Amino acid sequence: MCEDLFSISMSDVKKDILHGIVECNKRGLLQSAKWLAELNFGNHKTIDGRKKQMVPAQHLVLQETGIGNTEYDEYYLAKTYFDCREYDRAAYFTRESTSMVPKFLHLYSRYMAKEKKRLDNMTDSLSMNDASDLKDLNELMEDLKVEYSERKLDGYSLYLYGVILKKQNLNQLALTVLLESVNQVPMLWAAWLELSPLIPDKEKLLAVKLPEHWMKHIFVAHTYIELLLNDEGIKQYMDLQQAGFNSFYITSQLAIAHHNKRDVEKAIEIFQQLQQEDPYRLDNLDIYSNLLFVKELKTEMAHLAHKAVEINKYRPETCCVIGNYYSIRTEHQRAILYFQRALKLNPQYLSAWTLMGHEYMEIKNTNAAIQCYRKAIEVNSRDFRAWYGLGQAYEILKMPFYSLYYYKTAQQLRPYDSRMLVALGETYEKLEKNTNALRCYRKACNVGDIEGIALLKLGNLYEKLGDWKNAIPTFLEYCSDDRPVLDKASLYRTYAKLGTYYESVGNYDEAAKFAYKALEHDETKNEAKSLLKTITNKRTVVQAAPPEAPPTIRPQGDSYMSEVVYMEESDMVIEGSIISDLEDSNESMLTNY
Repeated sequence: MCEDLFSISMSDVKKDILHGIVECNKRGLLQSAKWLAELNFGNHKTIDGRKKQMVPAQHLVLQETGIGNTEYDEYYLAKTYFDCREYDRAAYFTRESTSMVPKFLHLYSRYMAKEKKRLDNMTDSLSMNDASDLKDLNELMEDLKVEYSERKLDGYSLYLYGVILKKQNLNQLALTVLLESVNQVPMLWAAWLELSPLIPDKEKLLAVKLPEHWMKHIFVAHTYIELLLNDEGIKQYMDLQQAGFNSFYITSQLAIAHHNKRDVEKAIEIFQQLQQEDPYRLDNLDIYSNLLFVKELKTEMAHLAHKAVEINKYRPETCCVIGNYYSIRTEHQRAILYFQRALKLNPQYLSAWTLMGHEYMEIKNTNAAIQCYRKAIEVNSRDFRAWYGLGQAYEILKMPFYSLYYYKTAQQLRPYDSRMLVALGETYEKLEKNTNALRCYRKACNVGDIEGIALLKLGNLYEKLGDWKNAIPTFLEYCSDDRPVLDKASLYRTYAKLGTYYESVGNYDEAAKFAYKALEHDETKNEAKSLLKTITNKRTVVQAAPPEAPPTIRPQGDSYMSEVVYMEESDMVIEGSIISDLEDSNESMLTNY
């Protein structure tokens, strides 16, 4: 695939992009047009920032192709209404259009009119994809179904049909239709975006029939990131940049990939670079604020929130940034309010659903959190955070079998994330499936323990099972880990356990070493003092003990028979006390006599 990239002519790429911008603008597909324009802008520079000599755009005749000779007047009128978000009017004046562009504008206006009304009528419950909403689309879907069966839909109309099929949860048919769309019009980025969530794994991605077009390389990289195959995605984007493809989108995707890998420093660095190049960009700003939240950079979050409000306070990204700002200040109710505002603006906004679920968990409103996480899964079933959140919520409700299901799903989405494995191990342990729990903890240690608690969980389970042969080396490895420990109390409790164990087997030097470490924490201080006192007493007894008695030789008959007699300290003390008592008794008797 890399070889294909480097053989692409950037002049041809520019022609494709400019043509795609015109076609998307004609049909009111403004987000796709914006994406293509950013790609076009980035491609005129090399990696070192110098401008390249590109084919001038003036040679392209940007004619209004696809519009019938008698339909220009209706089309231009409807397009102005569409741009002013008067979708019903745009649909009305193109209702009899037969040429491709006005016909698509008619269908798309009908769809957007339904969506606008649905958003305007949304209740405070923030419901989406309800039966009533889907019913409103049935008439449009039937019209598209008839046109599709008669093979009258062009690539753009196929995209619209695929979107509606996805809303109806007809995902297999939607996959087929969207694949037809991208094969017919590969420059329609919106169709690629709708296609990506329908591909469940890498094998399916490599198996689907994609067009032999340079856009498929960008799509493959995007889907790798969606599938959390971050290393493959980063490599693909780096190859694209080497081939001459540069845009704000690619830069932000690299930042997201490093965010997914928990390489927080690198992700923040890329976002800061992006902010310098495009200071008024709001796309993906919520992810940047998540990174600042993780690093607890409150001042930077405050500056980011003020900046986002100045740019556009009615963008969902802005509301999420403000919500994160209030969350880091532990003002959870205000954070929820802003996440709700984000969802009013865009009910399909995944970050807001997940983050709002986290906030409800913070204020112990478990039922509301569960609803939010379920909505997040409706938007994107690959959001491991929502599955993990559901597992936590049902764990709080003491429903471990439900937790097990959700944790398993989260772990399948993030197979090398130790947090998922530890949560799964804890649930198995509660269900007394200790063999499975041990496997989870061991795997969490092997894949790289993010939170540094897998070893502790493994050691505690070994201790619970009475397997000290494995428990002690595990505890020692946990205590010798150089990473900063988040839970200091657990570390000092482990010191106390090791001290107690070594005292029980008579290794007083090791026991004292760990007991002194346990003295440093308030929770284990008293236990450590008691342990040190016990060690001191036992050492005193050992030091006070006399040397072993030599063996005595007793004669027997004509020959001497050797009999080795060993007398322990306790026996000597007892015997000495008996003799002393007898002497005192005799002396008393003589006196009385």
